Amino acid sequence: MELISENRAFGGRHLRYTHDAKSTNCSMTFAIYLPPFASAEKPVPVLYWLSGLTCNDQNFMQKAGAMKLAAELGMAIVAPDTSPRGEGVPDNENGAYDFGLGAGFYVDATQTPWKAHYQMYSYVTEELPSDVEQHFPVTKERAISGHSMGGHGALVAGLRNPNRYVSVSAFSPVSNPSDCPWGQKALSQYLGDEQSAWDEYDAAKIIASKNHAIPLLVEQGNSDEFLSEQLKPLALVQAAQQSDTQLTLNMHEGYDHSYFFIASFIEDHLEFHAGHLGLI
Repeated sequence: MELISENRAFGGRHLRYTHDAKSTNCSMTFAIYLPPFASAEKPVPVLYWLSGLTCNDQNFMQKAGAMKLAAELGMAIVAPDTSPRGEGVPDNENGAYDFGLGAGFYVDATQTPWKAHYQMYSYVTEELPSDVEQHFPVTKERAISGHSMGGHGALVAGLRNPNRYVSVSAFSPVSNPSDCPWGQKALSQYLGDEQSAWDEYDAAKIIASKNHAIPLLVEQGNSDEFLSEQLKPLALVQAAQQSDTQLTLNMHEGYDHSYFFIASFIEDHLEFHAGHLGLI
């Protein structure tokens, strides 16, 4: 791993690294916040944060205002990039923001040319946690959260891997990507036209398929400009009712899709995860 930068924050450390990732076949960047007193003798649990379209590892770290409470709770936070990048990594031809670089959708692509690098599901659920646990003073206790495209990624990762994560939360997630323009565009090109392949990365369909015991918390603003066309959180509610899965969806009057919304409620999510990580 190569250290890019280090900053002190609330007695802890915010660090940025690059590392050679086998899953994505390129160099990947991630950020980690280590709370005060995290050490080999006293490792801490980790909240993994997955960001949304056009974002990278820095959006959450700089805008969410999560570090102060994370420091108090004794919780590390890891934020990966949102796609592979670099020379030889393909991008969409017309420069659209919702597919290609910055828009990996946290799937393992099966279609050419994307499959050579766009293995973001394996990266965030397997390779990145393994590397983080090898190189930093953290435990194997993990929670996962995210926003928008990253909310979709967090829900899918947590629901498919209840043995890897103790809790899952999301802000304004793409809840039913098989049934929205963002999701259809990404899934069809990364995974092909076979709908059964899409179902593996559709949180609403995963929830509906069986009862899930992992704790689920979703936050959504009702003034979100993407609410009705792209996000469709009620699909999660209907799926949870179908499978008798416990899901908390909090709707908030007047809030939009921005980091102002995330910053307003991030402490609630940190405390939610801290409870399941045994920190409170």
